[in-house]
Amino acid sequence: MSIYLMVDFGSTYTKVTAVDLERELLIGRAQSPTTVDTDINIGLKLALRDLYERCNISANDIAGKYACSSAAGGLKMAAVGLVPDLTLKAAKMAALGAGAKVLCSYGYEIDSDIALEIEEHNCDIVLLCGGTDGGNKNVILHNAEVISNSKIACPILVCGNRSASRKVKMLLEAGGKKVYTAGNVLPTVDRLEVDAAQKLIREIFIAHIIQAKGLSKAESFFKNPIIPTPSASLDAASLLADGTRREPGIGDLLVVEVGGATTNIHSVANNGPVTSTTLVKGLPEPRLSRTVEGDMGIRYNARTIYDFVGEDVLREYAVAIDSSLSAAQLDPDAYTKMLGNNVEHVPLNNAEAMMDIALAKASVGIAVERHVGYTKNEFTASGEVTLQYGKNLLGAKNVIGTGGIFKYGKHPEAVLKAALFDELKPWCLKPNAPNTYVDSEYILYAMGLLSQEYPDEALRIAKKYLKPV
Repeated sequence: MSIYLMVDFGSTYTKVTAVDLERELLIGRAQSPTTVDTDINIGLKLALRDLYERCNISANDIAGKYACSSAAGGLKMAAVGLVPDLTLKAAKMAALGAGAKVLCSYGYEIDSDIALEIEEHNCDIVLLCGGTDGGNKNVILHNAEVISNSKIACPILVCGNRSASRKVKMLLEAGGKKVYTAGNVLPTVDRLEVDAAQKLIREIFIAHIIQAKGLSKAESFFKNPIIPTPSASLDAASLLADGTRREPGIGDLLVVEVGGATTNIHSVANNGPVTSTTLVKGLPEPRLSRTVEGDMGIRYNARTIYDFVGEDVLREYAVAIDSSLSAAQLDPDAYTKMLGNNVEHVPLNNAEAMMDIALAKASVGIAVERHVGYTKNEFTASGEVTLQYGKNLLGAKNVIGTGGIFKYGKHPEAVLKAALFDELKPWCLKPNAPNTYVDSEYILYAMGLLSQEYPDEALRIAKKYLKPV
């Protein structure tokens, strides 16, 4: 056997996945609570011991090891830009595409109160943008001075107007800040360039954040650098959609990743107008996109979902999924309150299991609606026109569900249905009649890691464990 090991240091659990590369088969999975507050190697060793016992293998059998991490909150960033719909949105796209969670974002000129907010968020990186190349310089210079005079201690990544970049760097360094610079994420109003910023964000993650989160203790165990978990998931989505030179992908897709703290959406598709007469507005949409809904986790944020959709909707979802249940058996109010205080809770009966699915369905519906674009009709001097904002995913060929609710929960079709086009909301550009799958062994992140050196094998394994719904 040629065994390769993939590890995810999660915020709650450290997960390990082993595959036989020669046979392109999953050997096994195991997990143990993440021990980032003490020594992260403790949780890793417990998970590995469990894996080795289950699979009857030893450390000597392992040919390669890769890792990603969202421990201690993952890669947390703040974004500061100029116009919210332009440079600030570009900054957020760069951060999300690099595998970060954007905790806060601000447009226009900030002040000392906002700087204090950023400081209190305890971010890992502040992404400072503003102005197209040769455009407005005053705002980014003002914001740099405010940050320079603040107690913000994390690295500052400057990706704004190149005409101001040098002076911005000098202002920040004068305040004792660690400063990195990359190309403008929005050099012109119709051109988005986030690759350089994303590359640097990952480098900063490796150089600074790994050590700050205690992960440096585990670094020597792995051949390659530890990367953010969302980056591994994005790599897997891109691989599945586009394939490699030797192995075809499955085409444009949307990946729905439901977790206890967040619901993450990844899409791989080119953007285009809904019709030939539709006018596309706003920033150009990248082929590979990611959004993170930090208020849509089905454990930490169960109460937020409840407040968003209401008790009657959650009860209606659960009964529609399992008609043997009666409304009297369901108490969404009490259940979601309990989950907020017991985030590791596992359903104890069928009613609780259906409530979990109802929460997942609600979170997916909201998260995908926020990810995709929309259309609206407006009247002009020349008549009525249809405007499109954001990404058109009507034609996406595939929708994939990944996460514990899809591996362990029942009725994945009910959850995935919420990601699809709804005739009651024709303006919302969700996928219309795609193929639907679940990541049956919850290994997409692992295949994203494996694809760093073995993309063909990783793609074939990923496709092998996609289960049609």
